[in-house]
Amino acid sequence: MLLKPRYEGPTIISIAGEPDDQLVPVTRQRRRFETMLEGLSESDWLSPTRCDSWTVQDVVAHLAGVNAFWHASVRAGLAGTPTRVLAGFDPATTPDLMVAPMREQAPKEILDQFVSSNDAFLGVLAELDDGGWETLAESPPGHVPIRLLAQHGLWDSWIHERDVALPLGLNPRVEPDEVASCLRYAAALSPAFLISAGHTLAGRFAVEATDASLCCVLEVGESVSVRDDNAPTEVPCLRGAAVTLVEALSIRAPLPPGAPSQWVELLEGLAIAFTAEARTS
Repeated sequence: MLLKPRYEGPTIISIAGEPDDQLVPVTRQRRRFETMLEGLSESDWLSPTRCDSWTVQDVVAHLAGVNAFWHASVRAGLAGTPTRVLAGFDPATTPDLMVAPMREQAPKEILDQFVSSNDAFLGVLAELDDGGWETLAESPPGHVPIRLLAQHGLWDSWIHERDVALPLGLNPRVEPDEVASCLRYAAALSPAFLISAGHTLAGRFAVEATDASLCCVLEVGESVSVRDDNAPTEVPCLRGAAVTLVEALSIRAPLPPGAPSQWVELLEGLAIAFTAEARTS
């Protein structure tokens, strides 16, 4: 599915929270990932990951390239000229085309690029005041506040950290604020993709992390709005452990047993975009 970002009208995703609430988790996660990568052997960098046909080096090369986009997007947004380069982007094929030329480089070169790209992206985020965090910039769903761009970046890197670590027998530290941020964002992203692709959606949905005292409600219509709240009894609620839910909502694991059928349908947006299938156990 080619992306159809929303550049006009109301932002396609809104998530309640403080303007700068993504800075600490996105910074911590990137630095932790760097430390893990620094401890890998040469053979580890050639190991397979949970991403089809991608090695550890491929995943890190991808993230370095994405960081360059995040940095450029934030700078353009702050300058008052947010970019519009993702219209027609194919998330199923284009990333591999971007990674392919970097396979000739040594792991140390890729790690250096990842670290320097993190420095640039995190550096521009650290300079933001409340108004800066609320400034519109481009992300895959379209023009959103930079806060949500950072939230997308956190979710993407958090999932890819696990894509690398788990097949190597490593277990990344689970930080509650990172998982909560990723859960809220992952829940919103797939229906947002469906809406931007022209699907008509309307209703309320809920997600409850049974091990983290976190429950959020999604209002889905012209846009997707997420807020922390108790799940109304009549609303389809996806329940499970927080990490399990993020993995499922990111098409990395089956939905928990007994998942409402409405949530299977909501996941079609992300599944189609990455040519996967929303699965139930």
